[in-house]
Amino acid sequence: MAQKSPSVELEVGPHTVRISNPDRVYFPARGETKLDLVNYYLSVGDGIVNALRERPCMLHRFPSGVAGEKVHQKRVPNGAPPWLETVRVDFPRYGRHAYELCVTDLAHVVWAVQMSTVEFHPWNSRRADTEKPDEWRIDLDPMPECGFDRVRRVAHVAHEILDELGAVGWPKTSGGRGLHIYVRIEPRWGFQDVRRAALAFAHEVERRAPDDVTTTWWRKDRDPKMLFVDYNQNARDHTIASAYSVRGNPEGTVSAPIRWDEIDDVEPGDFTIATMPARFAELGDLHAGIDDAVFSLDPLLEWADRDGVEEPPEPD
Repeated sequence: MAQKSPSVELEVGPHTVRISNPDRVYFPARGETKLDLVNYYLSVGDGIVNALRERPCMLHRFPSGVAGEKVHQKRVPNGAPPWLETVRVDFPRYGRHAYELCVTDLAHVVWAVQMSTVEFHPWNSRRADTEKPDEWRIDLDPMPECGFDRVRRVAHVAHEILDELGAVGWPKTSGGRGLHIYVRIEPRWGFQDVRRAALAFAHEVERRAPDDVTTTWWRKDRDPKMLFVDYNQNARDHTIASAYSVRGNPEGTVSAPIRWDEIDDVEPGDFTIATMPARFAELGDLHAGIDDAVFSLDPLLEWADRDGVEEPPEPD
């Protein structure tokens, strides 16, 4: 029988976090372990905490590594340390609620990795009022036959429109084949209004890049070569991987903040738990200023009224 590797205790700020099975391989492409994953998150600590701070957070856990079963976990389990912060979120459709992880410091992230979390999927609202998003998310989601050159072209169109609106967009790779752009917004509107504004923006991108973009509702009806501007990521309880989150694939790719002037040169596979620590050490958190660039959705809601944009049905 293989001998179980001893646990490791780490001092993370004022807290001690015990890491069990530190030598368990999580990412088979290069052989990185659970402890390697912990060290990755420690290396980008300011960035991951900035991305998650005060947000309800769903955890994507891989108890035996990314080649094994994936567990989506909303609720913080019994036995969590007393210092761990949570936030209550309600699910009226099901008559349920959950106390989700609410990161306030780096020890929360390391605790989650100890619980076999690889991916962090935060809400786009914060604990102060979970029903009022403060983040508008633009998800450039390529269909199966859409190449990354098309993603790049559409990103430039989105950037042009954001500039015209006076909004600052903060781009990042998705960790997969697409790009995300985040915009900090005033927490004045509910999820329906934010999603309606996101749809109005998506329609404008489609108007300017009709050969590249679709906003067709049903996936089965979309051209597989097109890029879908996915406004649904602004629906209540819909989450996507945060900035600096590792993704659950063998290579350990990362959803990496990038500069706008990097769009034409980056490849999604460039950013992994092996490459990001050095990049972060050199550049710091490229999203560090996001909270200082707050945008009002009023112009987009005016576009929605002008174009007769109705609130689309809730996504499944």
